[in-house]
Amino acid sequence: MKPPKNTHASDVASENSGTQIQAQFQQVLSHLDNEQFEQAQALCQEILRAVPDDFKCLLVSGFIAMQYGSYHKAVELFDMAIRVKPELAEAYFNRGIALQNLGQLTETIASFERAIALKPDYFEAYFNRGNVHRALGQQEAALADYDRAIALKADFAEAYTHRGHVLRSLNRLDTALASYDRAIVLRPGDAEAYYYRGNACKDLNRLDAALASYDRAVALKPDFADAYTNRGLVLQELKRPDAALASFDQAIVLRPDFAEAYSNRGIVLHELGRLKEAEDSFNQAIRLKPDYAEAYSNRGLALQTLGRLKEAEDNFNQAIRLKPDYAEAYSNRGIALQAQGQLTDAMASFDQAIGLKSDLAEAYWNKSLALLLAGDFAHGWELYEWRWEQDNSKSLKRDFRQPLWSGAESLEGKTILLHSEQGLGDAIQFCRYAALVADLGARVILGVSPPLLGLLRGLAGVAELIGRGEPLPDFDYHCPLLSLPLAFNTDLESIPTPHRYLHTEPEIVSQWEARLGEKSAPRVGLVWSGSSTHKDDHNRSIPLSQLLQHLPDGFEYVSLQKDVRDSDKAVLESGAKLLHFGDDLNDFTDTAALCELMDVVISVDTSVAHLSGALERPTWVLLPFSPDWRWLLDRDDSPWYASMKLYRQAMPGDWDGVLARVRADLAMMPAV
Repeated sequence: MKPPKNTHASDVASENSGTQIQAQFQQVLSHLDNEQFEQAQALCQEILRAVPDDFKCLLVSGFIAMQYGSYHKAVELFDMAIRVKPELAEAYFNRGIALQNLGQLTETIASFERAIALKPDYFEAYFNRGNVHRALGQQEAALADYDRAIALKADFAEAYTHRGHVLRSLNRLDTALASYDRAIVLRPGDAEAYYYRGNACKDLNRLDAALASYDRAVALKPDFADAYTNRGLVLQELKRPDAALASFDQAIVLRPDFAEAYSNRGIVLHELGRLKEAEDSFNQAIRLKPDYAEAYSNRGLALQTLGRLKEAEDNFNQAIRLKPDYAEAYSNRGIALQAQGQLTDAMASFDQAIGLKSDLAEAYWNKSLALLLAGDFAHGWELYEWRWEQDNSKSLKRDFRQPLWSGAESLEGKTILLHSEQGLGDAIQFCRYAALVADLGARVILGVSPPLLGLLRGLAGVAELIGRGEPLPDFDYHCPLLSLPLAFNTDLESIPTPHRYLHTEPEIVSQWEARLGEKSAPRVGLVWSGSSTHKDDHNRSIPLSQLLQHLPDGFEYVSLQKDVRDSDKAVLESGAKLLHFGDDLNDFTDTAALCELMDVVISVDTSVAHLSGALERPTWVLLPFSPDWRWLLDRDDSPWYASMKLYRQAMPGDWDGVLARVRADLAMMPAV
């Protein structure tokens, strides 16, 4: 902390006996007021030649030495002033500041304490001692000092700000926020106080309030690069990636060497699917800061999405070398290893992450997926419950006053709400458990996304079907659908209902049968892409043009795809050999009816694959080299669906090999 220009030496100016020296010292003070340090120092030296023990000049000389970074010299001068006048509190105070700059923090505290002992109302000394306690990690002591400083000076805005820092570090976030608010009341134009207020609001997940604070900070201080960066982080959490990107860009304009802003910018570009730009942004962050472990890890994630798995692994390894306790990098490395088929090494990497950070939800979650993929359901289901602790899943968790059913509690005569939580395919796959729950004597309410209501009407075991967002009836317990395998201790041999458990509406099937017309060749239903927002979409979707070039003639190809990407629309509009109904598929009852009319459904890993399997229609699922956990490994069938055949990539990205096998198997199908 820079000492006040007023070193309090002027308080004793009248004690100088020489009129000429008094006049010279007044001139010294004038030079100090104008920050003319060389002139002030020259006059002080002149006075000290005449009066070597003039404590006023010794004090001022020490202050000037600090302006030039000569802290050892400053301490020496303050000590000389103290020897002349031991009761001079200001000398101890300034000495403490010099010692603080030298990193001698224990001695600093002792010096501030002596200043306070001599001058009990010395609020600046309490404040500065609080800063030293905070630097030493002695947060409660720092808080006490800031409180005392504020008690002595009620309008001490800076003390309120620093008090907020301590409270935030103690996770007393509401109180920290109140302290920042008080600093702002006292000093409304303080951009940094608004910035710190934004940080506290962000910690409290009050994202709109945080954004408003950052906006005010940059309005007050347009070159506030840190505020633009944190503003970008909040906009990212608010799902406003374009605005976040603009905020990071502005931070970089203001501070071209801002490595953290480049890394954050890369994360947003990754989320936007602008992967090459993301890689470039991470590259720039690393060029600016070669030891930036987080940027290596973030670049690894982008490279993984680009399918450059070995490079991704290398980046995670480099992040770990730079930061050996970087648990998140170990977890990310595990994902890269799993994507390369190195499942044992992947689980070891997840374990290392957990060993370093025992509450790292993502590592437990990633390990659960690896265990389930390996068929180790006993351990996999248990760790799968960590999904609720991940930052990106907390918003999916539904909090009810009724308890969670774990499988141990009796359901005889009870009502239970089973509710969907993730994608539509997950709901279709796991709604089969409703019948098992009902067999335990429960009345089952099933809550699902509205597009599934028509399809699941009449599902075995369900007494009441309700759309998500509708008012809920009374119930005694609840259970998310994907927690039911754990509740029932499901293993590979006890997967319920692998045969048909969903049914179509005969009237709707008849309508689509009429629309398709007379059948002239085997009918093949096609689904080539899933949701573009799915984190693994790059791995599981296929361009329509690539799919069609492998399909043989002699079949009626029917699109079961409702939504088509812009990149595929041109192919459809070019007169491709494919019937497409698009928006005429109102909900899953229409898609189910079309599945019923197909001789085979060929689908990538999407909800339609689950739908066709649940209808027990012949279903061929096209899988990436590293598939989702539910498809297991090294098998071409699925224990979840009796009518399903799996086609796996032999190496990452090899859709041509998969489609060649599909073509060969289609050629074996009998004609109509």
